[in-house]
Amino acid sequence: MPASPSSSAQAARQRVADRLRALRADAGITGSELARRCGWTHSKSSRIENGRTPPSPDDIRRWCRACDAAAETADLLAQSRNAETMYNEWRHQVQGGLKRLQESWVQFFQETCLFRIYSSTLVPGLLQTEGYAAGLLDVVARFREVPGGGLEAARARVSRSQVIHDPGRRAVLIVEEAALHYRMGDAEAMAAQLGYLLTAGALPGVSLGVIPSSTKARAVWPVETFHVYDDKLVSVELLSAQVKITQPSEIAQYLKAFEQLRSSAVYGAEARALVLKAINALDGS
Repeated sequence: MPASPSSSAQAARQRVADRLRALRADAGITGSELARRCGWTHSKSSRIENGRTPPSPDDIRRWCRACDAAAETADLLAQSRNAETMYNEWRHQVQGGLKRLQESWVQFFQETCLFRIYSSTLVPGLLQTEGYAAGLLDVVARFREVPGGGLEAARARVSRSQVIHDPGRRAVLIVEEAALHYRMGDAEAMAAQLGYLLTAGALPGVSLGVIPSSTKARAVWPVETFHVYDDKLVSVELLSAQVKITQPSEIAQYLKAFEQLRSSAVYGAEARALVLKAINALDGS
């Protein structure tokens, strides 16, 4: 059976530790000498080499310099970042509240020039209205047993999403038609959300595609919701955790899937017709 995501994360940490150990051995220095050059205790070197203590970015830089292996620094930093962020359980992320979780992404959003998002079940966060986001985050708060409702978190999410109005920034979003029909909040909130999609799709930096439920020749089956930030990070949302992918080969797979999903979507008047169909369905509910 394939390894669980958590064991995969531990294996990724161990690979970083093994590589650091190999660099020290190749340099022909002892753990004590490495510690002296890095300015820390021998026990810290031992903990890092045995995978008990994840190295910080500064630890990796010092280690590589001490081993005369500065050329290895960038790759090891990427491997370490991948290992430490690849699997984050939601129960840990929401401990500070849903509002703080939204705000923790603000700087990263501001540093991202191109957002590529595929969602099979929900309107993407970048295009969520306050009412829709509040309805969704209320459900999340109850399920995760987080104190308080989702209104403040919803406002933080909408504020964070204002980056799509910035000049030079692009957001390419693909949703399955079914996502337009899954109701979050009351009918009024859902109608406002769908109405916003009619206008948001016309924003200069936004491309909104909808994959019709009736599509017969799909390029890719419906997959898990994922976000691609520039070409640096893919975030995949699971029920129990958020998986962050930074390995170029894995990012390439998601980019390939995104482009094929994009080819199955409709745009412009055809996409708006599907949104209007969802609005009309609200009137009949």
